[in-house]
Amino acid sequence: MLYQNNNIYAKAEQKGIFSSINSYLKRNRVGEILVARGKLSPEQLKGVLNVQKEQNIPIGHVLLNHGIISRRELRFALATQSALRTAVTIVTIFGGLTTMSSKSFADSIRDIPKSISVAFTNVSAGSMSGAIVRPTALFGTGERASADMSSFTKWSAMFDRFSREVNNGSSNDVVQRWKSSLAPLNGLPLTQMANEVNNLMNKVRYIGDQKNWGKSDYWETPVEFLTYGGDCEDFAIAKYASLRALGVPDRAMRIAIVKDLEKGIPHAILIVYTEDGPMVLDNQIKRMTEASSIAHYKPIYSINRTAWWLHTDSKNSNPTQIASAAR
Repeated sequence: MLYQNNNIYAKAEQKGIFSSINSYLKRNRVGEILVARGKLSPEQLKGVLNVQKEQNIPIGHVLLNHGIISRRELRFALATQSALRTAVTIVTIFGGLTTMSSKSFADSIRDIPKSISVAFTNVSAGSMSGAIVRPTALFGTGERASADMSSFTKWSAMFDRFSREVNNGSSNDVVQRWKSSLAPLNGLPLTQMANEVNNLMNKVRYIGDQKNWGKSDYWETPVEFLTYGGDCEDFAIAKYASLRALGVPDRAMRIAIVKDLEKGIPHAILIVYTEDGPMVLDNQIKRMTEASSIAHYKPIYSINRTAWWLHTDSKNSNPTQIASAAR
């Protein structure tokens, strides 16, 4: 479990959750973690590092050999270090932690999927069967919401490109084929509609961003995904946009960034909150699955067009907790 002290908590309230996490991630070495926890003084750390350099052995051995900390404290520090490194990997792959600005981008992200709607005109987003207003907890976590989307530049940039593709007519053929494939799903109950969209999008080929775009992480528009294929977050985005085009309201959907505990890597899925509870639409799982039946995903954050949510251990009220590799 990622350690956070009261000062970090206070800063999170004042400066925003992401800036707090970002500052804490900088303390990612075992010695620095022990100093932050009050188990080691800065002077002791300096001496330990000198011994480590002279003897050329791991810092943990120095700490144990000199009786400075217990094995239990060392294990905790190593677990925290692992959690921090996992967090760095996650935020690097899925958009990064950037300096928060006061501007919220939620209002500026255009609802492009709605503009290419294939939903019946007499079906309003608010009245669609199963589109619940207050989603239940995801994978047993607590969550903290924010409308400040300024850190999620890959998300907003994707919508900007999507808007240009639709408005300049460059993607008319792809969009028309996409709409034609969605049209038969009109009017279905939400659970059935989500299942059909999941099956439809999972037929698109998987291809990594490095091969597709020459970079480690690129969030594709649905047009790009349907044209070139894509990776996990691209599947999730295409499913989100498809359901939105079918009239499903934003509040009933979130793209969730999770840690796959079996593979030890970050992953992206779409969550749809239906009349039957939250459902997982996942390119790694062939069939749409109830979230309650999945135990190997640990949610980090989730996002839709209007807000994002930081997920926390439901037993821990600390809003700045993120994924822990120790669990």
